[in-house]
Amino acid sequence: MSSHAAFLRGMNVGVHHRVTNEELRRTFSAMGFSEVKTFRASGNVAFTAGRRPLAEMTQEIEDALARSLGYAVPVLLRTAPQLREIAAMQPFEPEIIEASKGKLQVSILAGEPTARARADVLALADERDRLAFGERELYWLPSGGTLETALDLAAIERALGQTTRRTKGTIEQMAAKHFAG
Repeated sequence: MSSHAAFLRGMNVGVHHRVTNEELRRTFSAMGFSEVKTFRASGNVAFTAGRRPLAEMTQEIEDALARSLGYAVPVLLRTAPQLREIAAMQPFEPEIIEASKGKLQVSILAGEPTARARADVLALADERDRLAFGERELYWLPSGGTLETALDLAAIERALGQTTRRTKGTIEQMAAKHFAG
């Protein structure tokens, strides 16, 4: 058995894609996963499952959520060690993060981006919107609120494919609470 984190895209935004943590726990448990826990109300789920390919589990979860909720929900999975690695990553110097009025963001990617995609995305960065890659994550330090940015988020999504974004603080807290081992 191994522990995983599921990050669901588009949960509890707008009026049509609302789901409670209890509904998520029930759906994941019905799939045979154990130790199902949700973190905050934004589509973060920790669970334990038998060892099998992440792509297989991702498809199973997406299918079950579509049946349960009536709409497609993109799911991005990480293993416990991968989540701990994301939480520990220091993509920018601490002084730069402390000086920013924005919160460090982590975009969880569906796959490892190509060298070309990485170059295209990094070319969009500037001193107001710093970008750095992990293995399958993009770290973004905006100089202010994420809604105030001039960064071309649509171009980033076109280059990287489907992503979902959380604050680095959320990732760190989820890792500490559910994946500390």
